[in-house]
This record gives sequence, C-alpha cells and structure tokens, in this order.
Amino acid sequence: MDIILLERIEKLGQMGDVVKVKAGFARNYLLPHKKALRATKENLAYFSTQRQQLEAENIKHRDEAQKIADKLNGLKVVVIRSAGDTGQLYGSVNARDIANAVTEAGFTVQRSQVVMERPVKALGLFDLRVRLHPEVSATITANIARSEDEAAEQQRLGHAIIAGELEEADEERARAEAEAMFEPEAIERVNAEAEEAAEEAAAAESDEK
Repeated sequence: MDIILLERIEKLGQMGDVVKVKAGFARNYLLPHKKALRATKENLAYFSTQRQQLEAENIKHRDEAQKIADKLNGLKVVVIRSAGDTGQLYGSVNARDIANAVTEAGFTVQRSQVVMERPVKALGLFDLRVRLHPEVSATITANIARSEDEAAEQQRLGHAIIAGELEEADEERARAEAEAMFEPEAIERVNAEAEEAAEEAAAAESDEK
C-alpha cells in the first residue's frame, strides 16, 4: 500500500514522503495513529495545503520532546527480578516493565516508546532508547538485579553479578575498608584514641591510691 507520511518514521522516511508499506502495518498502526494517509490524489492535494501547519506543529512537539530528553538522558532505573546462579532470569523484562520503571522515576512514557529488539532475559546493565518524538530519543540504563543491594553492586562493578561474585564483592569491600584503617589519618586517630584511653586509666589508678 502506498501512503503519505505525516511525520518522520524510523526506517521508512520523512514527513511528506510517499512510501510503500505492508497493508496490515498501514491499517493497524500508521493510519489509525494518524501517522500517515493513503496516497490518493485527494490526500496528496490535502497534504500539500496542510504541510506548512504540520511542519510547524512537528517543530513545536520536537522542541518539547527535546526538553524532556535532556532531563531523561542518563537516567538509571532498577528492575528487581528472580534469577539463577548463572544470571538467567526466571522470566524476562519487557518494554512495559521498563516504561513502568521510568514512570516511577518521574517521567511518564508508554511501552511503545521503549525501543527493545527483544525482552531482556539476564541480569546486568542495559542501555535502552526511549523514543520521545520521531526525531528525539533519550538513552537510559536499566539495572536488572535480584535485590537493591545487588543492583548497587552491579552499578559499581559495571556488569552483572553471577554465582560467587557477590561474595567476592563483599570481600573486596571489606578489604578496602580494612586498608583504609591503615591510612595515615586513620592511624593517627587510632593512636590518639589509645593515648586518651591510657591517660584515663592512669588517672583512675591515681585516684584509687
């Protein structure tokens, strides 16, 4: 079916382009969502008279979407799911799950705006695109983890935590804390506390005599 695009459609064309698409795609999506018109002689003439107004409206909507994208870009959302030791989820995370997480973070988006080639089926950090306008998108990071603590650790490490890695991460953090105790400032603090305790003990012994 030949249609006239009323807005830019990714992988199809720009506003005003006449393109050929599958009839089902046109009838079920493009035409009912007012993203295109059938490429008839009457519609071509109509579009010609309305093009200037449509382009002005598109610029307005694009600018509004860009303001939101500037705030949304770089957003990190956490999605908690059950998973096995290998990191495979018991189920999956789809566009609706991501849209809900982004909405909970304060940005209202629909699942149709979340660009995912396929559902996520493993733990980890995933960069995903949210399409706010045909010409404007934002990139967010979905942190898929088994718990909030694990999500924080994955964010720190930059990758999924599978069997044994959480324990290793805990040990690494404990080592870092132990090493920090031997930094000059920490040693000075410990020595000062020891001297103070010794002075208090000596004073107490003197009082007893």
